[in-house]
Amino acid sequence: MELGTIVEYIDQQKIFCAVILELNDQNVRLLNENNREVSQKISRLSHISGIRLKMNGGRDKLIAALKETAVRRKSLSGIVDIRELWEVLSPIGEWVDLATMTALCFPNIASGDHEAAVIRACFENRIYFKFNHDSFFPHSEDEVEKNIIREKEKELRNQLIEEGGDWLKKVLDGPAGILTEDKAPVSEILKSYYLFGKESPQCAEGRAILARAGVANEEKIFDVMVKLGVWDPDYNTDLKRFDIPETFSDAALKKADTIPDSVDAGALSTRRTDLTSLPLMTIDGQGTLDFDDAISIESEGGFYRVGVHIADVGEYVAKGDIIDQAVIRRGTSIYMPDMKISMMPPRLAENICSLKVGEIRPAISIFVKISRFAEVFDFEVVPSIIRVGRQLSYNDVDLMVDTDESIWLLYEIACNFRRKRLSNGAIQITIPETSIRIFENGDISIRKLDRESPGRMFVSEMMILANWMMARFLADHNMPAIFRGQPEPKARLYSQKKEVTLFQNWMQRRMLNRVIISPNPESHSGLGLDKYVTATSPIRKYFDLVTQRQIRACFYMEKPYSTDEIENMLQFLKQPLMNAGMVQMRRNRYWLLKYLEKQVGAKEEAIVLNKLRDKYIILLTSYLVECKLGSSGHWNLKPQDLVRVTITHVDARRDVLTVDLG
Repeated sequence: MELGTIVEYIDQQKIFCAVILELNDQNVRLLNENNREVSQKISRLSHISGIRLKMNGGRDKLIAALKETAVRRKSLSGIVDIRELWEVLSPIGEWVDLATMTALCFPNIASGDHEAAVIRACFENRIYFKFNHDSFFPHSEDEVEKNIIREKEKELRNQLIEEGGDWLKKVLDGPAGILTEDKAPVSEILKSYYLFGKESPQCAEGRAILARAGVANEEKIFDVMVKLGVWDPDYNTDLKRFDIPETFSDAALKKADTIPDSVDAGALSTRRTDLTSLPLMTIDGQGTLDFDDAISIESEGGFYRVGVHIADVGEYVAKGDIIDQAVIRRGTSIYMPDMKISMMPPRLAENICSLKVGEIRPAISIFVKISRFAEVFDFEVVPSIIRVGRQLSYNDVDLMVDTDESIWLLYEIACNFRRKRLSNGAIQITIPETSIRIFENGDISIRKLDRESPGRMFVSEMMILANWMMARFLADHNMPAIFRGQPEPKARLYSQKKEVTLFQNWMQRRMLNRVIISPNPESHSGLGLDKYVTATSPIRKYFDLVTQRQIRACFYMEKPYSTDEIENMLQFLKQPLMNAGMVQMRRNRYWLLKYLEKQVGAKEEAIVLNKLRDKYIILLTSYLVECKLGSSGHWNLKPQDLVRVTITHVDARRDVLTVDLG
């Protein structure tokens, strides 16, 4: 091998013809047919011919000669019948050298061009032979059949990409239309790539179709789906992205349909206490249909008997049955401004299990003997039969707190119970709740709800009290459950005795440590309690249903979960609960930004939360949403500073919120 020798090499699935410009021990510097100089290892050359070009004729002549050689060799490779060659050599089942292969293809001719043509023919059609430089081995019949199928699939894939890319470009450039049946496979590839990116099983095809269409921005896929009417402009892609089940299987719905609408109190367990004469009330937001808790209060010898009564979902949903399997996959109900996805089939959530006014329902009742100063003297947990007398909203309770004795007594006890928790180290974080409502005409309403209104405050405290009592009950019975603990916060930013600002509340929330969930009780610093579970929302949360089942097991109404079963369940539910939380958070943010799209140019008050190297993190106080504010050498802001900013750009779909100072 000398300077000027014509060689060939493979790069990016193509064979290039080249001439040697420079020789080293193991490498060569080449000039290829495309007038490009490259370095290659000698061992990676696919063919070395005996043909040499004159090096003194200039670069243009070299390129012309290489192109002529490449064309000639490609033409010769078309003469080679690879299948016929395989039929001759496959019975032998041995490696065949290049010279023999060339002699079989071109009898009495053995030039370097013919050798290169054989290599090119086998490279272009790899169905029949595998090759290694200068030798070839025929595939078996089974391998050939598989290779033929694989090549057909490759052809179809390439055709799909070419046609799909051309179609995508046409859709983007043209008017709105509809998705035709023949383009459905392309649509599915694009949707999968948009939703899952690199994790999509069709990632390579999706990228290739976009590249063919000359599209660099993947968000264009969403625009195309909207243009074709596949998705509406506000389509919630997160439901697919996070695998959120929106409907129940026919089997689960059929099972729910077999459960009677009304309860036969006589058919319920004799272990249940009949409390149907006790005045109970539910207190929830307007529009609530799944009532899973009710409250009562009675005067008892200078003390009060506060009752929290929880819908006994375990009476209808047995462990492991078809409904339970559907419910555990969800893990929780999801509440979004434009949609609610119930954990339970609607027939159960909104009818059979729901504590509807006037309806007899099985329940788990927690009674606490307590003073108006929230001194707890005793408690008991009992399976019960109840009937709700009043269905109130938070607004109703706010208006009745000064006139209804039961309500103002509960409110007073709740206030004192909170004070006791705070004195025991609880951290009270008071941040309003942003309520987003979507009207039928597409209008969006944003308002802040006072979580400290009498109704919301005392219901919250009563649920905390009931959950604490249930945690104590389970611990007293040495029953494993889904206990919730919380270590001390990283820092305490304020004293509860002083007025606390929104900034302090917001930053204190960041200082809280993650809640620890385990089968064993631990102290909960955030609530100021020695042990805690959540079991007051079994219609909406699977953790609560599990804990309720453990309480039922204490009364021999079903078999309890073991510690191992609970630990396995915690692991199983981790991802569904994380996904549900992510979808709920992102959808609320989407609709908030959708509202702000029409507020571009508006001036808003903001609090500086933190300063980074080249920007500030601020909180828009009217909407309780964080965003970034670019830094400037003309002003120096500090955390807690109040500023006025102008909303300059919002794109809800791309999660963009941009503001400027002033």
